[in-house]
Amino acid sequence: MTIPSHQYEPHGGRAGEYLRDLIYGAIDGTVTTFAVVAGVAGAALSPAIVLILGFANLFADGFSMAISNFLSTRAEKEYVERERARENWEVDNMPDAERKEVRDILEQKGFAKDKLDVAVAAITSNKTHWVDMMMSDELGLNSIKTDPKKHAFATFTAFVLVGVVPLLAYILSYFFTYFSKHAFLISAILTSITFFAVGAAKTHITKKSALIGGFETLFVGGTAALLAYYVGVFLKYIVG
Repeated sequence: MTIPSHQYEPHGGRAGEYLRDLIYGAIDGTVTTFAVVAGVAGAALSPAIVLILGFANLFADGFSMAISNFLSTRAEKEYVERERARENWEVDNMPDAERKEVRDILEQKGFAKDKLDVAVAAITSNKTHWVDMMMSDELGLNSIKTDPKKHAFATFTAFVLVGVVPLLAYILSYFFTYFSKHAFLISAILTSITFFAVGAAKTHITKKSALIGGFETLFVGGTAALLAYYVGVFLKYIVG
C-alpha cells in the first residue's frame, strides 16, 4: 500500500533516541559558554581569561550535565524494570484479577461487550503482550531499552562540540590580528547563529515552527548573555 506523502511521517530509528540529548546538550553548552564569554568581556578581562574560564566551564559543565543525564536515565530505567517485574509476578500469581483489569481497560477503550471475552482471551494468551499492556495502559510506562551511558555520551559530545563555538574567535585571535580586535563581536555573531540553528533543530522534537524555535532559543541565550555581560561590568566597577 502506498502512503500519501502528506500522511507519511519518517521514523528516526535508534539514532533518534539520542536526538533530545544532542539538542539540549548543544543548547546548554552554547548558552553557558557564551555567558562566561560575555561576563569576562563585560569585565574587560584579557582573551586568555576568556579561554581559561570558557574551557574550564565547557568541560566541567558538560561532564556534570552528562552525569546527571546518566543517573536520571538509569533511575528511570530501573524503576520501569521494577514495575515490570511486579506486573509479571501479578500475572503469575493473581491471573484472575489481572484479567479483570485487562477487561476494564478494554471496556474503557470502547470495546463492545460481545467482543470483550475474545479480546481478553487473545491478549492474555501471550504473557509478554499481557504485561506490555498492563505497563502502558495501567501504569503509563514504556520499556526503556537504550543505554544510559550512550545518552550521557551524546549529551557530553553535543555540549562540548557546539559549546566551543563562542570560544572560536578567541582561539583565532592568537593567530589573526582581525580576530583579536573584534573577538567578542565575532563570538556574539557566531553564537547567535548557533542559537538560532539549534533552536530550529529543537523543533524536530517540540513540533513547533522552526522559525519560532530558532528565535526562542536566540532570545533565551541572548538574555543569559546580557545578564552575564552586565554582571561583569558591575563587578569590574566594584572591584575597580
